[in-house]
Amino acid sequence: MKTIIVTGSSSGIGKGIAQFFLNNQWNVVLNSASEENLKRAFEELGSPENAVSIAGDVGDKRTGEKLVQAAIDHFGSVDVLVNNAGIFQPKPFLDVDENDLDLFLRVNLKGTYFTSQAAVKAMLKQNEGLIINIGTVLVDHALAGLPATAPIASKGGIHALTKQLAAEFAKNNIRVNAIAPGIIRSPLQGKVGVDDPDSLAGLQLLNRIGEVDDIAQACYYLANSNFLTGVVLNVDGGQLAGH
Repeated sequence: MKTIIVTGSSSGIGKGIAQFFLNNQWNVVLNSASEENLKRAFEELGSPENAVSIAGDVGDKRTGEKLVQAAIDHFGSVDVLVNNAGIFQPKPFLDVDENDLDLFLRVNLKGTYFTSQAAVKAMLKQNEGLIINIGTVLVDHALAGLPATAPIASKGGIHALTKQLAAEFAKNNIRVNAIAPGIIRSPLQGKVGVDDPDSLAGLQLLNRIGEVDDIAQACYYLANSNFLTGVVLNVDGGQLAGH
């Protein structure tokens, strides 16, 4: 059995990825910044024996180190890391202050950076591994009606980091890819004030929004394909192609 770490896995896309891999007999290390939410998610997933929960904010470098150590202590390896934990909130550019920008950079970019660093250290000893970063199609498809420069700038950094890490560690058999979701049905829409996510279906060529399982299946594909690295995979129903 292989082992996957999924950050931000107490709800939405992260929880869906964890469920998908559990269903396919993987060991899973779950994570959330909220211990209460993490406990609830663990129980909703059936309190599986092949899963362990580690609460912590990925913006704190020590959280990634704890996640990797938990994977090794409980399951013996770190085969895949999914950097899913992140925050997103629209705000007009001129209203963004230094604290706003620092928050998005700390959680989204710094969290991905240092959790990946902890995982790579373990993967080097194994001489193999895969990192999957969750970005956003909005990096390449800006929307005039969605002023979100701070979170999207941090996600753009994640896309760039993905390609650079792929180049740096290909020689060590460590692959690094990203998934750029389009509009996915998840709690995120409610948090940013979208009461009817399906109203955004027209942004995708397929004229529907995505489901959490669409992202989970993409992760599973990347986890089982050993000839892809440095790729940003758009799982967006054609949103980018139809720009």
